[in-house]
Amino acid sequence: MQSKAILSQADVINVLDAAQKEADSNGWAVTIAVADDGGHLLALRRLDGAAPFSADVATQKARSAALGRKETQVFEDMINGGRTAFVTAPLEALLSGGVPIIVDGQVVGSVGISGVKPDQDVQVAKAGVAAIA
Repeated sequence: MQSKAILSQADVINVLDAAQKEADSNGWAVTIAVADDGGHLLALRRLDGAAPFSADVATQKARSAALGRKETQVFEDMINGGRTAFVTAPLEALLSGGVPIIVDGQVVGSVGISGVKPDQDVQVAKAGVAAIA
């Protein structure tokens, strides 16, 4: 039988706090979503000034990164590179800003960020991931 790491509530809080610290230090109003390895939402933090719409987008970015087992930037690049049929994949928010959390080579969860430019969303997500990975 195989075993794997899972995200604890303490891990989730660490991810949220690290991502928020990165966003706050840059003056970015974002929403931070953390999901488990199945893409199920574990926590959502919408910072002051973040658009309500960003809550749904961040959640779906986290889900897509967890289920796809890769950064959502990969999906966006595939579509922009001409593989337009991928938009019919059973994932939403195939946009930059979703980053998987990988521990011992296994995806244990993901972070989704929405609210600023794509590279800034990724920067905030990676700061959250770095808190535990």
